[in-house]
Amino acid sequence: MTMLIDSHCHLDFEALSSDLDGVMARAATAGVTGMVTISTRVENFSTYAELAERYENVWCSVGTHPHNAHEELHIEVDELVRLSAHPRCVAIGEAGLDFFYDNAPREAQATGLRRHIAAARITGLPLVIHSRQADDDMAAILEEEAGQGAFPFVLHCFTAGMDLAQRALALGGYVSFSGIITFKNAEEIREVARIVPSDRYLVETDAPYLAPIPHRGQSNEPSYVRHTAEKLSDIRGISLEQLGAESTANFGRLFSKTGVR
Repeated sequence: MTMLIDSHCHLDFEALSSDLDGVMARAATAGVTGMVTISTRVENFSTYAELAERYENVWCSVGTHPHNAHEELHIEVDELVRLSAHPRCVAIGEAGLDFFYDNAPREAQATGLRRHIAAARITGLPLVIHSRQADDDMAAILEEEAGQGAFPFVLHCFTAGMDLAQRALALGGYVSFSGIITFKNAEEIREVARIVPSDRYLVETDAPYLAPIPHRGQSNEPSYVRHTAEKLSDIRGISLEQLGAESTANFGRLFSKTGVR
């Protein structure tokens, strides 16, 4: 069976946390060998760390989702760096810009994003970036910050246009695809999925959100990353086995602290 890694999920959310052992068992049956449970609030870091300590194939991140940026502006770069030293913490974020919901002031989102970039630059851990309907602002910040020093990053759950993808790739970034690529109206994202270099893409669920077809409308979970991988292999014109090997190698290179090879 092709082995896969879910590079982005939220195991602390009730839809998954209420049946964690079942979630993990179904993931194993589907060939999902690892997953990263992603932070949305730094103040909840102990929860993410406990999940990563509980399961040997789960890692975590530390960061503030842009929806919550205004609520954690008191958290400085040094605190992100300090918490990221936890042995099971393998990434910074998710942080970024969400101009679709605008749940936090845009200035607060940008401030938070720049702090997370600084933490990624200091630690060498990859920054997990959330970007929604903010392509121009995101590209500008990434390019400006890269000019001050390189940092590893991934555009998670990619929903943006070709321009942001190409500008991010030019900076050495990675692009991660979710179940959205299985949706009927996602042709623009599928076009991006065709052009991302073979050493720069990942797969994810963003569970419990965005379940892929044939589970759309249900609660998502890590085992469903297999449907995304199958669709992505079709889009890219390669076998599922090759996609599993490439995406896992890419994950191990970007999330190097996991030790995945």
